[in-house]
Amino acid sequence: MAELVLASASPYRRDLLSRLGVKFECVAPEVDEEAERKATKDPIALARTLARKKAEAVARNHKKAIVIGCDQVIALDDVALGKPGTAAAAKEQLKKLSGKEHAVVTACALLHGKDEDEFVDVTMIRMREPAAAEIDRYLALDKPLDCAGGYKIEQAGIALVDRITGADHTAIVGLPLLRLSVALRKLGLSVP
Repeated sequence: MAELVLASASPYRRDLLSRLGVKFECVAPEVDEEAERKATKDPIALARTLARKKAEAVARNHKKAIVIGCDQVIALDDVALGKPGTAAAAKEQLKKLSGKEHAVVTACALLHGKDEDEFVDVTMIRMREPAAAEIDRYLALDKPLDCAGGYKIEQAGIALVDRITGADHTAIVGLPLLRLSVALRKLGLSVP
């Protein structure tokens, strides 16, 4: 059976992949995400490109493995929002998302020798309009500085949401397990 490698250092993706009961290794990919964000403005193309580049970067050193590269982009009015990095930037992102619907674009690229598979999941999320004090309380609670859009939907960030429209709830956390399970089985991996 082929080795499985997740080209990610994300604890969220690691936890999601572990749900499938398969043995895997996590390897952080060496990809200049900022350069890609500057070069590619379309959110879907950006997520696809980053997922592919992450898989390729790790596959170079894991030639016999099935390598999964993933990326997620939050898009408001077709503009990609990155990871805020600071509480002030997270607050600004949440204010921009307030009362609006945005897209959570999650792309996956699987590489295994000459076999390849790529797919994108787009989930639409409508944020409610939280008061400034609610945003401050939320940011102090979850500290979502490493999450695009400035919120963690898998934690208290769910309280900021009015509606979620999508096919796979795991995609909004960072790894669409429904499509990934199908892709892994196609590549010969036993997924329950």
